Amino acid sequence: MFDLVDLLKKETTNTASGAEGDAETKLTSVLFNQTTQCRELVSEAFRFEGISLPAILNNSDSEIKQHVRESTIEIVIVELNLSDNVTEDMERIRHLLPNHASVVVIGSEDAISTIRNLKAMGFYYLFWPISKQELIDFIINVNDNRFRNSGLGKNRRAKKVAVWGAKGGVGASLLTAEIASDLSVNKNSSCVIVDHQFSGGNLDILLGLSRFEKKAVSPGVLSNSLDVTYAMNMTKKVNEMLSLLAIESEELNEFELKDYVRTLSNELAVQSNFILEDLSSSSHCQTDIDYIATECEMLLLIIEPTVSCLRQATRFLSDLDKRKSNVRCFKILNYTLPEKYATVTKDEIEKYIRQKIDVVCPHEPKLNQMVLEGNHLYDHQYPLSQSLTKITALLLGQDNKFSQRGFMKRLMRRR
Repeated sequence: MFDLVDLLKKETTNTASGAEGDAETKLTSVLFNQTTQCRELVSEAFRFEGISLPAILNNSDSEIKQHVRESTIEIVIVELNLSDNVTEDMERIRHLLPNHASVVVIGSEDAISTIRNLKAMGFYYLFWPISKQELIDFIINVNDNRFRNSGLGKNRRAKKVAVWGAKGGVGASLLTAEIASDLSVNKNSSCVIVDHQFSGGNLDILLGLSRFEKKAVSPGVLSNSLDVTYAMNMTKKVNEMLSLLAIESEELNEFELKDYVRTLSNELAVQSNFILEDLSSSSHCQTDIDYIATECEMLLLIIEPTVSCLRQATRFLSDLDKRKSNVRCFKILNYTLPEKYATVTKDEIEKYIRQKIDVVCPHEPKLNQMVLEGNHLYDHQYPLSQSLTKITALLLGQDNKFSQRGFMKRLMRRR
């Protein structure tokens, strides 16, 4: 069996002669603690076994954001002994945690449902109080699972979000780019945008990419075995936390390209927090509806306040309902033109589709200029910027009040 104790002892010996700062860069674990008791127990247990001490930081969103993304961490220990609801707290911060790290939650919440919920998220749960030996045995078991590529960590994959325009020209690609940028920059979530338009498109402009070319694929690659490294090489880096997957081919047809890009997307899911599928060009393709129904966790349905768009949205929702899908559908009403040009009202749309609109995106006359200047909605104080904050909050499972506070905090920082 792979022995974490022996490995880390060896690493400690090899780095003993190095500077203290040099040793810290080789840390393989981190503890985000809430209490002195937990901090001391973890430190004593690791020190007693001769294991390199974890980096120890206060359990706060800002500390988690900064540390887990800047370090090559293999094991993350999160103490939630002071939490009122362990499941809700881990659901709230899960987008901050990289999928490559194994996560151990320490808490005093004694409930089978807690263990079950954390297991579904891909997190280990260790009930407090514990002894030093119990902790070490647990950590060794977690690391052994990592070595064998088994255990709960392998269940942690990106949330797939489909962005579907009820018809062309409703702003689906723009919202995809802005949501991904907001998640990656302001929420510290690693994201991949998947472009389902295999000829043309303007995601590169919306993301501020210059001299961008889609990756060309040939028939021969379809028979090759794909892995994460290959899939990452097929993407274009937008920023440190955001990449774009866009392919094209002169020889493959659209259905072959769809299958290929979905295969790449599945590989990338193990390295990301969110996969945003831009399906703005699907034109009511039934295979894409099947894909949304079976593979995506969330769906953003973009609706324009026109009769034709409303009819298409209703037809799409009916098709999705026939498939008895569990995908969470958020309805976004997007005013691409001033409200006076709308042919149906928000109330009429809700009455017709028999569902509530989740977010209204007001028309922003300066939007085109903003895109051409390479800026993003979160850089500005537009009413549309606040709508974007609401959408990202929905994807993160945050309530509206929380998202409002985050929006106001960003505004205050820019003043």
